[in-house]
Amino acid sequence: MGRAFELRKGRKMKRWSAMAKIFTRIGKDIVMAINDGGGNPDTNSRLRAVMQNAKAANMPKENVERAIKKAADKDTSHYKEVLFEGYAPHGIAIIVETATDNNNRTVANVRAAFNKCDGNLGTSGSVVFMFDRTCTFTLKKEDITTELEDLELELLDYEVEEVFDDEDGIIIYAPFEQFGALQSYFEENNIEILSSAFERIPTTISKLNEEQQADVEKLLEKLEDDDDVQNVYHSMEL
Repeated sequence: MGRAFELRKGRKMKRWSAMAKIFTRIGKDIVMAINDGGGNPDTNSRLRAVMQNAKAANMPKENVERAIKKAADKDTSHYKEVLFEGYAPHGIAIIVETATDNNNRTVANVRAAFNKCDGNLGTSGSVVFMFDRTCTFTLKKEDITTELEDLELELLDYEVEEVFDDEDGIIIYAPFEQFGALQSYFEENNIEILSSAFERIPTTISKLNEEQQADVEKLLEKLEDDDDVQNVYHSMEL
């Protein structure tokens, strides 16, 4: 098993620990997906993926409907995704993905988090090259009728990097650019997608001692507590 699996295992218990936060973040994903490609899941692959994630998270139907209604509101037309890059203490590279309707507020909050935790907020492009952008799918195990090695061979044309069995389902990692093609492949072959996502996998990771790791965790927690922050990626070994 490769670095994507190890990273997933280390982050699994930390990410989306609070249900209120995951519902808020999926709600934002719905708004941005609709603003980006319209409100029809049949023609909007991004929206289709978010709806699958909402189902996997047991997000109440009324929450989904509220997010769809919000996307139709003209006040959300300026809602956008903003990426921040920087370093935590001890040279750990960090990427922060945000979704905001007030860029000034988000910039101020992210900068304050880095400053208070002895980090350094960098410029665009300062660390993003240190991460591979990937897409990941969690598939229903019962729909996979072949051995995982055979499935991996079937998916060679889609440049799939890793296939492994996880308690949540069969996990597929592939390059970011292959998301749409893989989504179509699974749907055409009646393989249920339980959830999907985009991730940033560090090309190299740094091992810290417990004290140093606590310094980095302090910044990660402060960032993840911010309502505008969708995802935080880092190069620290967990």
